[in-house]
Amino acid sequence: MIPQWRLRARFAQELSTMYGREVPAYTTLVEVSEQVNRDVVARDGDAAQRLGSIGRITAERHGAIRVGTPTELGQVARIFGALGMHPVGFYDLRDAASSSVPVISTAFRPIDAAELALNPFRVFTSMLTPADPRFFTPELRARLESFLAGRQLFRPELLELADRAERDGGLGERDAENFLRLAVQAFELSAEPVDRAWYAELEKIPAVAADIGGVRSTHINHLTPRVLDIDDLYRRMTDRGIAMIDNIQGPPRWRGPDVLLRQTSFRALAEARTMRDPDGTVATGSLRVRFGEVEARGVALTPTGRARYDTLLSEIDRRCAAAGPSRAEIAVAVWEEGLPDTERGLREAGLAYFSFAVSPAPPGGPPPRTLTELVDQGWVTATPIVYEDFLPRSAAGIFQSNLSAEGTRDTSQAGVAYDQDWLATAVGRDIHDPFALYAAEQAASITAVTTKLGIPEVTR
Repeated sequence: MIPQWRLRARFAQELSTMYGREVPAYTTLVEVSEQVNRDVVARDGDAAQRLGSIGRITAERHGAIRVGTPTELGQVARIFGALGMHPVGFYDLRDAASSSVPVISTAFRPIDAAELALNPFRVFTSMLTPADPRFFTPELRARLESFLAGRQLFRPELLELADRAERDGGLGERDAENFLRLAVQAFELSAEPVDRAWYAELEKIPAVAADIGGVRSTHINHLTPRVLDIDDLYRRMTDRGIAMIDNIQGPPRWRGPDVLLRQTSFRALAEARTMRDPDGTVATGSLRVRFGEVEARGVALTPTGRARYDTLLSEIDRRCAAAGPSRAEIAVAVWEEGLPDTERGLREAGLAYFSFAVSPAPPGGPPPRTLTELVDQGWVTATPIVYEDFLPRSAAGIFQSNLSAEGTRDTSQAGVAYDQDWLATAVGRDIHDPFALYAAEQAASITAVTTKLGIPEVTR
């Protein structure tokens, strides 16, 4: 029996190999990421691995796919369920950027700390929203929904194997090989000709809509390695002549701890695709929809910390509206004004999540009863809990930076309401709250500490 985590690891690796064949610049991105990581570890030693071992970071990937309907999203959930990956978080990208991004999303990933340590593969999965009249007229919506209803993204054999793997906690070797082969094939770029006129019509919405609803298959849109110094990677990729998007999305680089998630990418590349014209002739054209993303992860923030983060972003926007320093300079200044610049400060203010463990050689005598004293006096270690999820504004910013046009949005129309409960019904599974997952991990570590030290409870 091949357990789910090994299926997950093998799927991530085989998907990476396939995507590297399709998008050679992705292989360059991985190579540069690994070079940067080696250099950071050589420079900083153990401190470089504070947010994960170099082995985990090197193997880490997140993928991104796009589907068109709740049915397709439910099938995706079955495939990732076979890999021990669960839907976490609800992301509405429709108003997260100035450009037109008519999708809502969730992320499939392991939810247990031990499973994340074995392999942290995650897939950001977006679903088109044709019912939103700001982007789609009633006539276009009807044609789009008819088109989506007439396609089949995943073979029944793949879904049957996925259900069995989820039910049994894995698959036998032969079935595992078959499952992985079919799963990777499902996310390969199809050679089937693209209807040029239909694709062009949807592309005006913009290209995101065409990439989802203008073809009869799905594919990996990007596959993202994790890097320890994303600013250095950005410079090295640029030095190699690879066109990067204008900015690194997310928090700024500053003197304090890394928080949440920073992302950037190389620009979407023109890829040769077979196109069918209205007269039935087939010719070679090109589409520019796939790009190479890279990420750097920091500590997960609590709801209070996340509210502080959102407030700081709004303050950056406010200051940038007036003439003055660059956005990067403003962001650093705002960050230094608004966040503690040490892990201890984040921890004591209740802004970030940490995992606690009894030190290998705690001091003698009765232990104190506060976490701060336990850590300060050497009884307990506090390790940042890595942020495993995504940021709507950053995701939309990556999408927007790789679009050739802003698309269209009818602001006179009211948007259709989507929320986490709607998405859970669509996917047929509970959508896990990321804050609850981090809080549970922190609470479990505190319970383990108090049990081992023989104290009833601790305060902050």
